[in-house]
Amino acid sequence: MFFRGHPEVTARFAAYLARYKKINTSIVTYYEIISGLKHMDAHKKMAAFLTFISKNRVLSLTRQSVIISAEIYAELRAEGKLLDDMDLLIAGIAIANDLVLVTHNRTHFERIKQLETEDWSGK
Repeated sequence: MFFRGHPEVTARFAAYLARYKKINTSIVTYYEIISGLKHMDAHKKMAAFLTFISKNRVLSLTRQSVIISAEIYAELRAEGKLLDDMDLLIAGIAIANDLVLVTHNRTHFERIKQLETEDWSGK
């Protein structure tokens, strides 16, 4: 929603950047954005995203984040509340780095008890 110019999200991003100077993005989210932009053949948006992300931090998968993701998978599978692997990996990275996950899809991620989420769109 930030890259779509959503006013509340843009304002929250600006406030966050003013305070912390950089944002953290998971390598999985980076992949999702890049693949979506390539699919749309959106060269200007791709250039803008690459410039933006070069000034910020991309968090990689680690052994710890993968183990956390696998533990979440096992818990959710036992409860019959599966999430797709990409979302599990994003959650694992956020938890391993002790971060709040900013997402518009809170109901999806709220299945993960140990993950703190925020929706900056005001919805």
